[in-house]
Amino acid sequence: MVESSTFRDVLAQWPSGVTVVTTVVDGVRHGMTASSFSSVSLDPPLVSICLDRRLYTHGLLTSSGVFGISVLAKDQGEVARRFAGMAGDVGDRFDGETWSTAATGVPLLDSALGWLDCRIVHAYPGGDHTIFVGEVLAGHAARRTAPLLFHSRGWGQFADVLPDVATLADSGLVSSLISRGESGDTVRQTAHHVGRSGIRVRVADLTADAPLEALPWTGRQPEAGARAPQEHSALVESLVQARQAVERGIPVLEIRADCRDLRSVEDAAVLLRELEAMPDVHGRVVILEDVFAVPGGDHPLAAIDLLASAGATEICLDDTEGAATPLQVRALLQDAVGLARPVPLRLRLRDNDRLGLVNVLTALKSGVHHFDTTLGGLDGAVATEDLIRLLGTLDVTTPADAAALDRLARRVRGRTAVPAVAPNGSLPNGSTASTSPEPTPLPTL
Repeated sequence: MVESSTFRDVLAQWPSGVTVVTTVVDGVRHGMTASSFSSVSLDPPLVSICLDRRLYTHGLLTSSGVFGISVLAKDQGEVARRFAGMAGDVGDRFDGETWSTAATGVPLLDSALGWLDCRIVHAYPGGDHTIFVGEVLAGHAARRTAPLLFHSRGWGQFADVLPDVATLADSGLVSSLISRGESGDTVRQTAHHVGRSGIRVRVADLTADAPLEALPWTGRQPEAGARAPQEHSALVESLVQARQAVERGIPVLEIRADCRDLRSVEDAAVLLRELEAMPDVHGRVVILEDVFAVPGGDHPLAAIDLLASAGATEICLDDTEGAATPLQVRALLQDAVGLARPVPLRLRLRDNDRLGLVNVLTALKSGVHHFDTTLGGLDGAVATEDLIRLLGTLDVTTPADAAALDRLARRVRGRTAVPAVAPNGSLPNGSTASTSPEPTPLPTL
């Protein structure tokens, strides 16, 4: 028979989630931290929890016949320690948290990832443990974030894993070149080269009241049945503008919404549903503005939830005011990525104070692998060529041709005059301007 110490060491290498097991006896709440929890059956819904027969809670479950399971999130290590008796004398372990009850009356943690309310239907001997099998009478999935993990006798969370592939879009190039007085041919050729490299380019902003004939589109009116490349997009704000874009062969449509304005988000959701009925629309993208200018992040999360359910095929989180910091990016994305799934999130970041690539790295490690940049950083956004260079150093694949785009960016910056800047070095939109053709230094891991 295997030695006890070896057996423990091997089992310590098996990672598991962390739960708080609760019950109630004579109106008194009890609870403990446990990882020996497992699903048993879907029909009927059954789960199991294994408890050492010497534990006080073991006797409580035996007498009460009911238990609750609250699955802890990655930020609930203190809750796990408290219910494991590792936080010293805390009096009532249930203090400081909000709890609900369901069918059996056992306490269920409101801030948990989810909870299950169970009635014991079997109790099997399992060596020095008892295997309690519970019929699930009620359940609730409350949060979408990473779980707390137990591994090697300690609590932790999933390590940040960089994606294998990242995609890019450029929504600022065309408007930046037009605002600088570049000719229509130059705008079209530059956009064509960027789009050909595998980057989706916004070729038209139909919300700007420009005459259709003045927009750069793809160089000319498409022939009947012809279609612009999939990487071309247009910004619209009405069904009429959407039809105009589709008539010119642009299959990806973008809609703006202000996450601080519920009406704006609801209007975007209505338009999304209308676009779903248009077979020639292959992409429905919402640009959610000012996501990092809202303290707490509740408004962006509510907007993401609504837009994802309304038919968005992609949601772009726009750091419109350049307010993002690495801590803000991390805090928002740890909930937003799971909330939006399966709809992908794209991030558009400003390069204020050279924090752009640091924020990109934070986003990559938080589960985002779609980005919206601008060639040359012409509008203060993270420069496309800088991001591609960063991705290359991280072994993250991108379809873009890094060398060709870098040459193109240098030509664009070389011939494009920098607009007037304020004394603090910012562009009219508050972004930081750069007159140097040198690329941004890469952040370190």
